[in-house]
Amino acid sequence: MLDMLLDIIRDPNSSSVLIHMAFKFLYFISKVRGYKTFLRLFPHEVVDVQPVLEMISAQDPTDHETWESRYMLLLWLSMTCLIPFDLSRLDGNLSTATGEKRQSTMDMILEVAKSYLVVSDKSRDAAAVLVSKFVTRPDVKLKRMADFLDWTLSTLSRANYLTMEGIITMDGMLRALAQIFKHGKREDCLPYASTVLATLDTCKLSDSNQTILRKLGVKLVQRLGLTFLKTKVANWRYQRGSRSLAANLMQTSSDAQKESVNMPEEDDEDYDIPEEIENVIEQLLVGLKDKDTIVRWSTAKGIGRITGRLPKDLADDVVGSVLDCFSFKETNNAWHGGCLALAELGRRGLLLPSRLPDVVPVILKALVYDEKRGACSVGSNVRDAACYVCWAFARAYDPLEMTPFVNQIASALLVAAVFDRDVNCRRAASAAFQENVGRQGTFPHGIDIVTTADYFSVGSRANCYLNISVYVAGFPEYSKSMIDHLVEMKINHWDSVIRELSTKALHNLTPIAPDYMRSDVLPRLLPLATGSDLHTRHGAILACAEITHALYKLTVKNDRPVTDYLDNETLLGLININQKLQDRQLYRGLGGELMRPAVCCLIEKLSLSEIPHPGNAVSGWQLLINDTLKNLYMVSTSSRPVIKEAAVTALSALCSAFYQEQAGDVRPVVQDEIVKHYITELESAEEMTRCGFSLALGALPRFMLRSKLQQVLEGLRKVTLITGKNASFAESRRDALKAIALVCQTVGVQVDGSQDDDVCRENVSLIYNTLLGCMSDYTTDSRGDVGVWVREAAMESLMNITLLLAQSEPILIEEDFCKRLMCSLAQQSAEKIDRFRAHTASVFLNLVYFNNPPIPHIPHREDLERIFPRSQADSLNWAAPSQAFPKVTQLLALPAYRYHVLMGLTVSVGGLTESTVRYSAQSLFDYLRLIQSDAQSMESFSNTILQIFRDNQRNERVSIPLMKMLDQMLANGCFEIFVLEENHPFAVQLLALTKEEIKKTKNVQKLRSSISVFCGLIQFPGEIRKKILFELLLLLCHPFPIVKKTQPVRSMRCSLHTMMS
Repeated sequence: MLDMLLDIIRDPNSSSVLIHMAFKFLYFISKVRGYKTFLRLFPHEVVDVQPVLEMISAQDPTDHETWESRYMLLLWLSMTCLIPFDLSRLDGNLSTATGEKRQSTMDMILEVAKSYLVVSDKSRDAAAVLVSKFVTRPDVKLKRMADFLDWTLSTLSRANYLTMEGIITMDGMLRALAQIFKHGKREDCLPYASTVLATLDTCKLSDSNQTILRKLGVKLVQRLGLTFLKTKVANWRYQRGSRSLAANLMQTSSDAQKESVNMPEEDDEDYDIPEEIENVIEQLLVGLKDKDTIVRWSTAKGIGRITGRLPKDLADDVVGSVLDCFSFKETNNAWHGGCLALAELGRRGLLLPSRLPDVVPVILKALVYDEKRGACSVGSNVRDAACYVCWAFARAYDPLEMTPFVNQIASALLVAAVFDRDVNCRRAASAAFQENVGRQGTFPHGIDIVTTADYFSVGSRANCYLNISVYVAGFPEYSKSMIDHLVEMKINHWDSVIRELSTKALHNLTPIAPDYMRSDVLPRLLPLATGSDLHTRHGAILACAEITHALYKLTVKNDRPVTDYLDNETLLGLININQKLQDRQLYRGLGGELMRPAVCCLIEKLSLSEIPHPGNAVSGWQLLINDTLKNLYMVSTSSRPVIKEAAVTALSALCSAFYQEQAGDVRPVVQDEIVKHYITELESAEEMTRCGFSLALGALPRFMLRSKLQQVLEGLRKVTLITGKNASFAESRRDALKAIALVCQTVGVQVDGSQDDDVCRENVSLIYNTLLGCMSDYTTDSRGDVGVWVREAAMESLMNITLLLAQSEPILIEEDFCKRLMCSLAQQSAEKIDRFRAHTASVFLNLVYFNNPPIPHIPHREDLERIFPRSQADSLNWAAPSQAFPKVTQLLALPAYRYHVLMGLTVSVGGLTESTVRYSAQSLFDYLRLIQSDAQSMESFSNTILQIFRDNQRNERVSIPLMKMLDQMLANGCFEIFVLEENHPFAVQLLALTKEEIKKTKNVQKLRSSISVFCGLIQFPGEIRKKILFELLLLLCHPFPIVKKTQPVRSMRCSLHTMMS
């Protein structure tokens, strides 16, 4: 391919556009493979120098469309410059016929390079590569190197990084200088190094806000430092093994140990370290603290390179300076740069084993570095770099050198791999652990852990906290360190998700170290649970709750009382947490949004743990739950679901644990007080209060509902009603419907039971009518169709109650209730919201397929099983309109479902979503084509449409989509069978209904839809056609211009004009 592209470029007949396209493809290849590798593939014969130079000279540097051509030509020219001949041989006689001197090839190339070092595109990078290879040639360095460096430094001094032009110029000069000092010989560059360093100091690049300039400055400084120092490999550096694989295999382990211990001494050479090195190292140490990662990374590599050429004592001083970055006075940038530098030093064998006792504790701190900044934290890059250090150490040091630190590093890496918040840090720690297991071979249980905590499994944070942590903690070497890390670093984390996962992890780890949890962890958590820091307090309370419940599970498993694990002092501390927080008023404000669900969780876990009766604390717990439910409207919207769920769950556990007497009854006073108070609160003017107490009633245990069922159901029924004041209270209606189902499932079913105690004949109609009534809730507000929440809760509750009755007392499922239920579900499964349609279809098919025993009185059960075969139930995607509507429209053939399915299809076909409209309309038309020749079926279908129109007059949710659907049906000739008859009743009734619908309306959308229907009805012959034309003429005179401009009306105007002329 390269040869083909170069042939196009060299061909004199190729157009400029074709040549540029060839260069563009060359650039793409170099971008993928890297220019350093691609550079070697260019032809670099003597004959190539002049053509390439002529091509680059002919380029226009200001043409931003062809920068790829200039970039590739400069790279090609840099390769042709490597020819092993003096360039003067290419010049011949430089004198011209007029007596003027021609410019030499050397000067031409330098001029090209200089001109492209100050351009704003990527050609500047290629020009720097050209300079590095050209200026360092033996013939050029003697004649032009000094002049070029002088031009570069003068240009650099004049440039200012505060202007865009100055930034571009400084970028080019710094790149050129860095490349020259990288590729040039030390003896050639050394005379100029001091001057360059002095000029660089005057530029003060460290003060620039341009990242690339600071990075290039650091690269140039390190190259200058390497120029000042002699090229040598430090004899004092630590070496593990040999570079030869054969030598490593022949070497015995004892030889390896001897080699690692008896390192060769440094050769004492008589040469002084230049004074400039101090300045270089100082600048590099400052670069380690730079705010940008690429600058710190480049600096770290520079420190590694320069340290490798220093004597042992000076190198040790550099290591000490790097370790100074790990002070808690330093920023996270300094910690990150320090980690990168240590990794580079260790990888190069410049960090001697004698320094490991100083370095390892620092790295262990870096592995858990996490500094809070406002509402978040910084430090993930530090932890990631610390993992890189551990990875580098695994490859750099002999296992004997690392033996004293194995347990510490292994525990720290596993803690990071399992509990770090960021996935990249978890994966980095996992990779470092795996590297140590493979290279060192001394990590306890390394192979077993690596197979479980691998790169992919640690990708899921929940899996790490809840599953992998349990497996790893099962090894005694790691259990306490993991528990301590959760208690000290994670339960007080700024991220609430991490705090909650940490407490659940402590619950799972409790069976592994129950004595440690009881004797050490809980006493440490109790003071924190009432401390001053909000996040610590929140995490500590949740941790106390989870550990207590885990200890209770152990007592049940071992058939022991809970007091064997929890002494009186600990129990008293747990019970008094609520009162202490109440006394300090810590439930108020934003902090209360964390404290309330946390303490409710504590109440739930203490209740489930069967602790001894806490006395008066129960009333305090009950007051907290009631107050939380009552004031839900005062908390933020995002926190409401969590707080509501926590309070309701705590109430259920509290009632079951402390309100039930030995005989299984409840104290009447307590029952009356709670149930009466909750039913009263259902009439609150606050929607969230209704939500909370509705779900609270649904969570009450059976003994609390005894003799109160009818009152509870009646109270919940009133919440589901839509009245003027609470029409927008969709969430309260949703939660009341959920509560009704929960209450019914709690009390159970008895056919002849009492309506105050059981679901029975007397109250089953109340339950079904309440739920079925909510299936037609289409309330909308600024949030959209909020009624969908109510409908979803209603169908879920209907399914649960119907299945409950079917399994216990099928006789209570009346035919009318079952028909209304199935028809309502069929209607919802044909509507426009994809997610809701899929959920409805799932409920519908669950009822059809249920056979334990089958639901009685389902209309057309056999037809339903034929339309929806069980084999396709899992594969059919109801959320996809293309799959759902072809199935749903088949229900139109079943008389019991036709009205409701057509009602649902009306909203879909006349909707706004393109895919829904397309597939629903296509499926409807396909069905109509099947029955178009059947007059009786078409008559029945048309009557159903007219009935829907009558039932939904002035209901714009249905009437407007219905007219849009009728427009499509009339336009597609779906009623051709009626056109043969003059004044067909269908057309007459449809005209009357449409006229009534738009009477006195100002809804433009409705008016425009009616125009489309009128135009579609013109196809019907007889007296009706005159009436339709009269209606259209009236609309021509409508006061709204947009109505008069409607396309059908314009067409009508044109037709009238033609008739009159």
